[in-house]
Amino acid sequence: MPALHHTPRHRYLIRFDPKRIPHMFVDVLIIGTGIAGVRAALEIDPKLRVVMVTKDQISMSNSSWAQGGIAGVLDPSDEFKNHAEDTITAGAGLCNESVVRAVVEAAPRCIRELASYGAEFDKIDGEIALTTEGGHSHPRVAHALGDATGKEVMRALIDTVRGAGWTDIWEKTFTTDLLTHEEKCRGALVWNPHHGKTFVWAKQTILATGGAGRLYRETTNPDIATADGHAFAFRAGAELRDMEMMQFHPTVLYIAGSSRHLISEAVRGEGAFLVDITGNRFMSDYDERLELAPRDIVSRAITDQMEKTRHPCVYLDLTHLDPVMIAKRFPNISELCREFGLDLAKDRIPVRPGAHYMLGGVSVDLDGRTTLPGLWAAGEATSTGLHGANRLASNSLLEGLYYGIQAGRGASEAALSIPDSFEAPSITSQWPETIDDHEELNLTDLQNSLSAIMWRNVGIRRDAEGLESAVSQVDFWDRYVSLREFQSIEGWELQNMLLVARLMIESAQARTESRGVHFRSDYPEPKPGSREHVTIDLSDE
Repeated sequence: MPALHHTPRHRYLIRFDPKRIPHMFVDVLIIGTGIAGVRAALEIDPKLRVVMVTKDQISMSNSSWAQGGIAGVLDPSDEFKNHAEDTITAGAGLCNESVVRAVVEAAPRCIRELASYGAEFDKIDGEIALTTEGGHSHPRVAHALGDATGKEVMRALIDTVRGAGWTDIWEKTFTTDLLTHEEKCRGALVWNPHHGKTFVWAKQTILATGGAGRLYRETTNPDIATADGHAFAFRAGAELRDMEMMQFHPTVLYIAGSSRHLISEAVRGEGAFLVDITGNRFMSDYDERLELAPRDIVSRAITDQMEKTRHPCVYLDLTHLDPVMIAKRFPNISELCREFGLDLAKDRIPVRPGAHYMLGGVSVDLDGRTTLPGLWAAGEATSTGLHGANRLASNSLLEGLYYGIQAGRGASEAALSIPDSFEAPSITSQWPETIDDHEELNLTDLQNSLSAIMWRNVGIRRDAEGLESAVSQVDFWDRYVSLREFQSIEGWELQNMLLVARLMIESAQARTESRGVHFRSDYPEPKPGSREHVTIDLSDE
């Protein structure tokens, strides 16, 4: 497929005068404090000065919300080749097989290392307990606190990194843009309400900013998942890849008027059925693997069944399972359901799909190196080649760990080889044009409108007409939003989301086939033998 090019409205979101802004000089800057960013920090040589920045609190990340677990070959009856084959099968032809092998073979070590940092995994007879999730041929998903693996893993990692005396953590600090000079990443321009703008000059920078779920009306992601890293990496000149690939989780708790909550795939892994409003267990109509088919298949099946029954959701049925097991295995999901008057063991639980995990992102090699010198990346903000066109369940925390380690090691080694310098290069903010921004915009309404059209036209099903309509609408909003200079995080997030939405739509238009999570109703089949990626970077103009 041809490489795409796009030109954002501005190189930098805000104007700045280098003579009027504080300058901070560090060895390694890490942007994002999810599993990838925190694990990267633990690889940095203690001789180096490290600063980690996060736009919220360090405990707030998609990683902390992860329920299911971490996949790895820990059962003697399982083999690396099985985990690799399951990953590649789910990836629908776009996985990099050498990447898959490397990550799968590192998985047991990564999981045991987490235990050494203090993560308390659930155990049976003294051994880490393993469960099965959709697409897995063997039980290999390690979990913690029943259904709160991310929370426990992040607790252990954050406690460890807080004990690393060479690492500073800046919370409530928003990264507006990466700083570049002579086609190299030199750090970032950050903002917080106490100090305003700050130049953070870094010998090496690691991007670990997470996902983009808030681009969609229905999502499992927290409010922070606004695609900031995808946007500022693109503005800085890094290549992005497969931006059309957003994974939709099949089972999100659907209670009208409430926020959406993930119902872990592990619920189906333990034997829950999917039924429609009539009580019909329908997955046999769509796939022989029933409820444990890969997520893209289950999400489309649920959507089809909702249309057939003209009902806004389907239901998870656990009434045939042992209630004691359910209470022990899913304590947090059980408590969540109780808040809405639902008993996980007795009631059918209303669910529908929602945007869950961004598969596309900043292109990186096996070491976590991006196409922009001086910039490394790890986690959900990247496109590594592990997931391909559809992520296998519980491979996400694993990817964050593996590439966090790789990017941390690479950035550390590179920073050690660069001598100290306290002279900042000359950079201008390049704001040639603005529009009258005296009229106050309703940013919440704009973001809601954007997420609605993305859900409707760039969601589980796509076609040329819907994508073209989305382009027209996003461009309209972008013309009067992105030429303004905002002084708030909400404004910058909206500008980032508009840019990334445009990149996702362009990529979806370019992929004229259906593959994995990308389903085109006007091109319902994959192109035979095609393993091509959609790449996009700055226009040469």
